[in-house]
Amino acid sequence: MLDPDRVRHDDLRGGTPPWHTMLQRPTRRRIEESFRCGVLVVGAGITGSLAAEHLACLGHDVCVIDRQRPGFGSTTASTAMLLWEIDRSLTELTDLYGFERAANIYRRSEAAVGGLMQLVAARGLVCGMSPRHSLYLAAGESGPRELRAEHDLRARVGLPGELLDHPALLREFGIHREAAIVSPGSSDADPVLLSHALLAEAVRQDAKLFDAHAIGYDSSSDAVIVVLDEGHVIEAKHVVLATGYVMPDILTSDLHKVVSSWAIATPPQQPETIWRDKALIWEASEQYNYLRATPENRIVIGGEDDDTVVEPEARDALMPAKARVLREKLKALWPRAEAMAEFVWSGAFGTTIDGLPLIGPVPGHPRIHAAYGYGGNGITYSYLASRMIAASIAGDRKPWFDDFAIDRDAPKEC
Repeated sequence: MLDPDRVRHDDLRGGTPPWHTMLQRPTRRRIEESFRCGVLVVGAGITGSLAAEHLACLGHDVCVIDRQRPGFGSTTASTAMLLWEIDRSLTELTDLYGFERAANIYRRSEAAVGGLMQLVAARGLVCGMSPRHSLYLAAGESGPRELRAEHDLRARVGLPGELLDHPALLREFGIHREAAIVSPGSSDADPVLLSHALLAEAVRQDAKLFDAHAIGYDSSSDAVIVVLDEGHVIEAKHVVLATGYVMPDILTSDLHKVVSSWAIATPPQQPETIWRDKALIWEASEQYNYLRATPENRIVIGGEDDDTVVEPEARDALMPAKARVLREKLKALWPRAEAMAEFVWSGAFGTTIDGLPLIGPVPGHPRIHAAYGYGGNGITYSYLASRMIAASIAGDRKPWFDDFAIDRDAPKEC
């Protein structure tokens, strides 16, 4: 397991992704003395950046701390495919929690992607965000039948999407699979630029960004006392834990586990060799691969997830072998690609056994709020978490927040 007091950026991800990490560098101040604030956000990656921007916009006295460069941990490892479709299909989620609950969860996810796109447009954030369709490909012999059932269930919910059979998929996208669901409403972006732009916006709205390492939390009084490694303390009315995939000791969950993933990015391709509309491609299987194209026409393909290899050295040692597998899968799915790996990287991410995030008050610590376990929907759930946590801080907790509660019961079928 990763020790939260020892983990560094290189433990969370390895290799080099293609994102524009040199264009913006948020400036952190050092903490010279103890102080008080309204809301302390611990972690300055994409989750912390979204929370800080939103809370500052609402008028809270916000401080953000990170012991390392903001956005260069788990955020850098993201492929930033902002899908509203989640790791558990609507069919699977219905089997776990019933149709109404599953339908509402999918609606929340769809609204989260739409909300994030609106935020980026309204703030004028420069992050390469573009609206995309998603292309959900059938996998295996039973794939077409299962995909039709999934499409029919989505139609009952009112979710957008069209079922394509093999001839239609080949005609429209040039892909040889038995079937697919094509749906509007997703997007993609440069995750590091997005995180840094949000942080800059938070600072513009008077949030403060510090270089600091939290080593202890005491919420036994009317405030949370956060102890820093250099001896100072921060007294906050509320704390938001946004520390990537590594949980502090005060937080545990039987639903959560750490998984390793790998990705490659090709050299820029000729525009005519990219599939239609740069749709976000992923597969209807438990161990799925996923593809997107960047504004520079690089093809990014990732996957090959493994929950048995989570130590950083072992994970990163597999990068050459995983890159070969990903290149072969890219060539099989999209033969037009120049299937070279100009960038190769790996990352650790948190997921849950039911495919839903862990968002809300930390059990036993009502003034400490947390957001973890995102699986393949990292930035989508980060946006949702920022809105849920802000509502909870304002005393406006909704009943549906229980769907993502940190201490929710695991479904028996998992």
